[in-house]
Amino acid sequence: MKSSQKPMGAHGADTEVTVELSGCEAEDAHAVFGALRTVFASDRAPDDRPEEVAGARPTVWSSTFDVSEVREKADPTRLTRPVTADIQGGYWAVARLQEGLSGAFAVEVLGTAAGDQEQEAQLRLDTRRV
Repeated sequence: MKSSQKPMGAHGADTEVTVELSGCEAEDAHAVFGALRTVFASDRAPDDRPEEVAGARPTVWSSTFDVSEVREKADPTRLTRPVTADIQGGYWAVARLQEGLSGAFAVEVLGTAAGDQEQEAQLRLDTRRV
């Protein structure tokens, strides 16, 4: 099955992917989430900007995207430095989200963990070189 083909009976949680970003600047988190909101529906409003939190612990930004429909392709997006994204969802949904990210960023898969119904992947996102 191609990653653009929706599996039979996929809906709801089957089409949702959770994206977590940490160890990056708020500006880069906003760029990643903004690019994803261009492509897919999100649980966050477009004007919801990640903010730094003071303290010794790292900040983790999280958002959930419904990948059942592609709104439009994201334009290449500049990052100040590479961003690591941890994503989790069904196999088809994770592949679809990765495909959506590839329009905006250079995407490198750092690792994956397979479950019975879900997959986790760690991605390295960087500014695309044209």
